[in-house]
Amino acid sequence: MDISVIIPLFNEAESLPELSAWIARVMAENNYSYEVIMVDDGSNDASWDVIKGLSAADAHIHGISFRRNYGKSAALYCGFDRAGGDVVITMDADLQDSPDEIPALYRKIKEEGYDVVSGWKKHRKDNVLTKNLPSKIYNATARHITGIKLHDMNCGLKAYRSEVVKNIEVYGEMHRYIPYLAKNAGFTRIGEIPVHHQKRKFGKSKFGMDRFVNGFLDLLSLWFLSTFGKKPMHFFGYSGIFMFLIGFVMTIWIIVAKLVHQAQGIRFRAVTDQPLFYLALLAVVLGVMLFLAGFIGEMIARSGAERNKYNIKETL
Repeated sequence: MDISVIIPLFNEAESLPELSAWIARVMAENNYSYEVIMVDDGSNDASWDVIKGLSAADAHIHGISFRRNYGKSAALYCGFDRAGGDVVITMDADLQDSPDEIPALYRKIKEEGYDVVSGWKKHRKDNVLTKNLPSKIYNATARHITGIKLHDMNCGLKAYRSEVVKNIEVYGEMHRYIPYLAKNAGFTRIGEIPVHHQKRKFGKSKFGMDRFVNGFLDLLSLWFLSTFGKKPMHFFGYSGIFMFLIGFVMTIWIIVAKLVHQAQGIRFRAVTDQPLFYLALLAVVLGVMLFLAGFIGEMIARSGAERNKYNIKETL
């Protein structure tokens, strides 16, 4: 099979018939063999009934229905697990992503050898202050931290080589950073193409300003796990030793200064009367705790079931 199209959705009953017809037309024009996997993320409208009707009328359309709303990452994870196409394409169900972009994305993977190709909504049809400006800040930060030069990492319209989606785990809210997950799994050929962005035709956006705060926190979590996930002592151990040494040196300096002043008959404050002494003790305690946290984390990492799990490209 050439293409698997995965569509996570939540309360998009109105747009699904038009979207499925649009995809079918594009596939027929390009003579692709394909499947469409619609993942209903616990919708409380008629989305699942629409999916069942579309599936009954078109054998290319399949559906997965969650009992409750788990989030886009969960929907993509289940869609990736079921996908059987050589190229996997994800898109949103709100008609803001155009199926007409599918051929270009497919060729980028099959003919140019990319592992991941992300859409770039170069000319967005969203509000400048509430979406465009925060999106630019978010993407600039993501480029700096991940080292992946994508203008629109959070774009829902993406294409993946099948091996990519079968070798990464999307969880929590990490759907925003699938290119980064792919890079950490060893799939480094990541590109992008400008795509057409359309105004929402039905319903309303499911995302608010809080997604940008959550996005930054998720990015920091993913960076930390990818950098120190299998070597926690490198972070906690170094931090602990540094903190301990600062506290230890401060404590010794305070005590020595007190003894020198006492020996010279100079008026001095008792060590326990100095706030700096307690800050020094706090630094020592925190240093020890950080070091022990790294030690415990190292033991957990070394006893984990996936400690020797590696993505092997090929063998001879």
